[in-house]
Amino acid sequence: MQFKHATLDIEGSVAILRLDHQEVMNAVSMDMLGGLSEALDGIEEKKAEVRCVVLTGAGRAFCTGANLQGRNNQKPGKSNAGSALETAFHPFLRRLRNLHCPLVTAVNGPAAGAGMSFALMGDIILCARSAYFLQAFRRIGLVPDCGSTWLLPRLIGKARSVELSLLGERLPAEKALEWGLVNRVYDDAALIEETMKLAHELANGPTVSLSLIRKLYWDSPENSFEDQLNLEFECQRLAGATSDFKEGVTAFLEKRPAKFAGK
Repeated sequence: MQFKHATLDIEGSVAILRLDHQEVMNAVSMDMLGGLSEALDGIEEKKAEVRCVVLTGAGRAFCTGANLQGRNNQKPGKSNAGSALETAFHPFLRRLRNLHCPLVTAVNGPAAGAGMSFALMGDIILCARSAYFLQAFRRIGLVPDCGSTWLLPRLIGKARSVELSLLGERLPAEKALEWGLVNRVYDDAALIEETMKLAHELANGPTVSLSLIRKLYWDSPENSFEDQLNLEFECQRLAGATSDFKEGVTAFLEKRPAKFAGK
């Protein structure tokens, strides 16, 4: 399915969502965010069959941040650089957080600015060896946004987060792996194949349980220990009521692979 600067393909129980405006290396515009939102609507409509989502970029880039074309004629003090965050970027990020199934990001090239935040929204983050990350905001006199100042310190600590943001230096994929920012790095030609292999493995899992695992780790940084214990209790109650739990236990006792239905 083709949307404005975004494409959506369904391969079995895996949805592949691509940022697709290759002329500007997939820089994000309002049109693209509209297209991505429509694509997420399509995923939501197929919620029963889509059990994992892959987010990647078309062509040679993942996403190079916000599309700045046409902004150079704005007068200082006359524009609200943050207005698009609340109206378009934040709703997209919230929808990624609240997906009903695991999200895998396949960073196939540069991931800068907002594009870096999009990449870091993945539950599992896979990178091409040639990919790099960039907190580019200081280069145009802005501050990091799209949740990067929340995500980065929790992933790599304050010191490295501030360094990336103040200096605006590229972080190569291999260094990102060393820092614990991403999960795996593959040769460029192997990235998509390895991504789909992992995505199908997740899609064949106990989807309700995996969704609850996502929630537990998203909510954990803001919870006290007692709050988290209570949330684990509630999530375990929900997971334990699924047919997948029954199947998992039965398969374990029968010494066979489980056949999860995502219910």
